[in-house]
Amino acid sequence: MWACDDEINLKTSSADPILNIDAWINNKPETQHIYLTLTQDYFENKNLPPVVSGALVSVTDNDGRTFEFKEDSNSVNGAYSWHPAKGETLGVVGNRYTLKVVYNGETYTATTVMNRVPPVDSLTLFFQEGQGMMDDTYRAEFWATDPVGKGDTYWIRTYKDEQLLNKASEITTAYDAGTSSGSGFDGVTFISPIRLGINANDFDDDDRPVSPLVNGDSIYVEIHSISLASFNYWAEVVSQADRMGGISELFTSAPLANVSCNIVNPNANGSAVVGFFNVAAVSGLGKKFFF
Repeated sequence: MWACDDEINLKTSSADPILNIDAWINNKPETQHIYLTLTQDYFENKNLPPVVSGALVSVTDNDGRTFEFKEDSNSVNGAYSWHPAKGETLGVVGNRYTLKVVYNGETYTATTVMNRVPPVDSLTLFFQEGQGMMDDTYRAEFWATDPVGKGDTYWIRTYKDEQLLNKASEITTAYDAGTSSGSGFDGVTFISPIRLGINANDFDDDDRPVSPLVNGDSIYVEIHSISLASFNYWAEVVSQADRMGGISELFTSAPLANVSCNIVNPNANGSAVVGFFNVAAVSGLGKKFFF
């Protein structure tokens, strides 16, 4: 019935900052950004990570085209940007792309392939009647068919009322039409957990789930083709970020560690780097729901 809390201030060690390269670009006809920042200590979250200035950033494809990303001096996120000409896009399905970043006299590189992506056929409404303490819920559901041929991997991104759903619990990926390489769903419609994974995961003040959709909400869904390495990267991100908490974490969860990185410094004695590089083909569809 009675308890007290003691505030404990932990003294954690500090680490030297290293370069972080956030390079998720795509073939949408819009400005593409690659973000360069420096890492900071785990509990240093009062300010944004320091931006990196003065780097040279480019992406080259196997057809010999080079896309120069210029530093945006007004960006608070360390953006380097490529601006397409009218009707121009970055990326052709099947082409290989190489990222090159030169910073502080060192060169960092990564390679990836732009994979194919299926179209989003439609968006529908999924209704579930409330039971007991649970209210009626409305969810959006997207429909698309994975092309025949094993090994396609995707990242499904959703915008609700123009706001990206980016909680760890809202990250949705797919291996072919299922959730993993062993699911065996190839060349068919995406399975239900994937189709319904586009919804917001919100709770009320009593920690009860709330309906992801209300009358008049709009949903825009994109399917991004990603490499297998990118698929594994997102699995690691979700595993580390979407945790239940509590004492059970001591016994059931792997310790925190840096997630995978496909960017390298060819100089074995050079500075370390973290981050990821992927070039995606994108399909998308939006709808406003009235019910």
